[in-house]
Amino acid sequence: MSTAEAAETAEAREPSSRIKFSSPRQIPIVGVVTEDEEVQGAFKSMDLNRVIKLFEETGKDDLEERQLKSVKILVQCYQNGFPLRDLAQIFKILNLCAEKIKTQPHFIEPAYNIIKLCGLPFLKKKASDEITYAEDTANSIGLLGDLMKIQNSELRIQICKCIIDFYHAEPPKKHITGYQQASSSYKIKMAEVGGLAKTMIQSLELLENQLVEKLWVLKALQHLSTSEVNCTLMVKAQAASGICAHLNDPDPSGQLLFRSSEILWNLLEKSSKEEIIQQLSNLKCLLALKEVFKNLFIRGISHYDRQLRNDILVITTIISQNPGAPMIESGFTRDLILFATFNEVKSQNPLVKGLKLSNSYEDFELKKLLFNIIVILCKDLSTIQLLIDGKVILALFTYVKRPEKHKILEWSAAQYEELQLHAIATLSSVAPFLIDEYMFYNGNAQVLEFLAWCDNEDSFFSHGNSFHGACGRGNKFAQMRYSLRLLRAMVYLENDTINKDLCEKGAIQLLIGIFKNTISKYNDKEEAILLEIQSDILLILSGLCEHYIPGKEIFGTGGVDIILHVMKTDPKKLQSGLGYNVLLYSTLDSIWCCILGCYPSEDYFLEKEGIFLLLDLLALNQKKFCNLILGIMVEFCDNPKTAAHVNAWRGKKDQTAASLLIKLWRKEEKELGVKRDKYGKIVDTKKPLFTSFQEEQKIIPLPANCPTIAVMDVTENIRAKIYAVLGKLDFENLPGLSAEDFVTLCIIHRYLDFKIQATHKQRELANKSWGNFLARTSNAKTLKKAKRLQEKAIESSRYGERPPNAIFHRTDIKGLNATVPSGGVVTVESTPARLVGGPLADTDIALKKLPIRGGALQKVKAVKTVDEPKKSDPT
Repeated sequence: MSTAEAAETAEAREPSSRIKFSSPRQIPIVGVVTEDEEVQGAFKSMDLNRVIKLFEETGKDDLEERQLKSVKILVQCYQNGFPLRDLAQIFKILNLCAEKIKTQPHFIEPAYNIIKLCGLPFLKKKASDEITYAEDTANSIGLLGDLMKIQNSELRIQICKCIIDFYHAEPPKKHITGYQQASSSYKIKMAEVGGLAKTMIQSLELLENQLVEKLWVLKALQHLSTSEVNCTLMVKAQAASGICAHLNDPDPSGQLLFRSSEILWNLLEKSSKEEIIQQLSNLKCLLALKEVFKNLFIRGISHYDRQLRNDILVITTIISQNPGAPMIESGFTRDLILFATFNEVKSQNPLVKGLKLSNSYEDFELKKLLFNIIVILCKDLSTIQLLIDGKVILALFTYVKRPEKHKILEWSAAQYEELQLHAIATLSSVAPFLIDEYMFYNGNAQVLEFLAWCDNEDSFFSHGNSFHGACGRGNKFAQMRYSLRLLRAMVYLENDTINKDLCEKGAIQLLIGIFKNTISKYNDKEEAILLEIQSDILLILSGLCEHYIPGKEIFGTGGVDIILHVMKTDPKKLQSGLGYNVLLYSTLDSIWCCILGCYPSEDYFLEKEGIFLLLDLLALNQKKFCNLILGIMVEFCDNPKTAAHVNAWRGKKDQTAASLLIKLWRKEEKELGVKRDKYGKIVDTKKPLFTSFQEEQKIIPLPANCPTIAVMDVTENIRAKIYAVLGKLDFENLPGLSAEDFVTLCIIHRYLDFKIQATHKQRELANKSWGNFLARTSNAKTLKKAKRLQEKAIESSRYGERPPNAIFHRTDIKGLNATVPSGGVVTVESTPARLVGGPLADTDIALKKLPIRGGALQKVKAVKTVDEPKKSDPT
């Protein structure tokens, strides 16, 4: 059913605005407005206090008739709207009518008519009336929600109509002299202040079996939920769980589901998303969502049904982000996996028998939403077996193929391309959790074959008009990018089986070839995506070669060439923001993982002036690269051919490598706040390497598996690496150094000595402690003095005031002159053997016949011990 059809059905079910109320007697209407006043559009003021007093009277015969008559006069008097100044009294009269309805049903009609007039705009005499009577107005509107407790269908529906009129206000039929219409948003604001949304949510509990009334309440709530304030009030009243749990209630018109889903959407958008998810993460709500989605998926045929189905799936996706949501327990996860894969993997499940998706926009969006929710569900390890049973990997791999010509597809070419990219992106998230399934379906072979197709030059026109297809129009770069992301995700698992299988299938050669081809395809339009592709290729190669020597050998000179190409990039491009920084990081990582440790590759790198290029990058003085480059330099210096290359390098103004390293040392120490004089000499000889950060750093207890601050100091700053590089150059015969450089070089040369110095300090403290101990044992006065200091320290560490009724236990032994604290070993005297019967006593029997008196376990005479078997006579 479409939205328009649902709305028409709702209007058809609306009760007529002119309701006939049955009454045993006809009460004449007494006119109070004169003809002249009616022409002028004015109304004669009423004494509302007199009406209230009339309602409070009791015991008179004609009292009911007079009360009804007075309300009818009131309704006619205010037929063009209520003034704000009279609103509090009018609603008090309305409340008095409501109190009488239970015993006097004739008051339904007056209450109905007053509520109907509340739908008209309120009137103000002064501009300040909206502020002056704001509290009265808010309290009055809030009362409408309380009136929903009255068990009368017409009255409840009129209340809902009145609330809806707040948002579709019509001007009064006649202009009232001296009055102006209150602003159109005034009622809406006052409804927020009066908490109307909260009471309307609470009224839903009273309407379990009243479908028509429930639909009107939902319609009113649909309007109220457009406000953030109202949504917050509704959430506090548990609106999300209350509405969601009844999504699947019977409703031939379809309005209940439509309006409920709209309210849930508004709550998610305009209030605390976390609170909504928490309210919906229960079995009752998920079962309702599951049944609704299943019915719409299988039986929904109209555009409206499919759109609503997708909305329900989005809400489910949001809920599934909560790990505590019982998605598996409700059976929803299994159904979603089935619906996501039945098109690709044939299933005998009756739910999808004969079911087929069309290429309509709604079904296309559904397919993408199902891929998306699988990514979220796979994060819960409990879902893994369901993904295996549903053959999700097999279903997704049906898209990792080159498009076949003349094959009839369910989707258009543009749709299929987008689904293909989405499926590969989904595989990147799911496959790392399903390694066995990935290998069972030859995942590596399929991805490499697809990558080879992406790299060839056959004719293929991609549309590139989706999120995943950005920068991929007219080429295969989008397919290549997502395939490489999939490979990167699998290689990062560091699974020997996967990585070795990739190397054996020629992944390294293929990736190097793709990288070389991308170099020739550079253009400004696709520059960003090509840089990302190159970065991913280098990261994958690093993962394949890091712990696999044959992989490094395969990488060889061809791999070194692509690394050298990147290192020759114009340094100005590093600041472009297009991804050159990431590419350089990947390149440096590849040097570390693919070249170092393979001597032929190291020699080729040196021959091609790779060390010169590394020092050129180091001379750029970019802190984010320095640590990594120096680490590579340290490893390269193990190669005896490296020193000559380092000494031969010259930078700007004929700067040498040694001068550059010493300059970097000084810059690092300045940033760390190490104290040096103007000539670069040591200021604090006791703490020659101490940084300002270390001085400010307090003692922080760390777990055993965390590195200490001293270790972090060595790894995070570059001083240790500079020392290592210069150390491998022997600190001698270094060209191009100034006098200040030689001073700094002396400090660098003694770096390790200054770091052992902490060990000497610990030894000094230990010797001092031993000397104090000897003094106490050989001199009584020293011992007594130490004892007094110890007692004083113990006393100062205690609380000043004892808690009331506390028992004080002394922790020291009176009269003891020892100053050494007690150790962790406690000597406990064993229970005497006469009480327990010795080590071989039959404890089980002894426990059965315990003595009646308390105390320790004693040997019972009635129990005989079993004698040990006599040894046989050796004779």
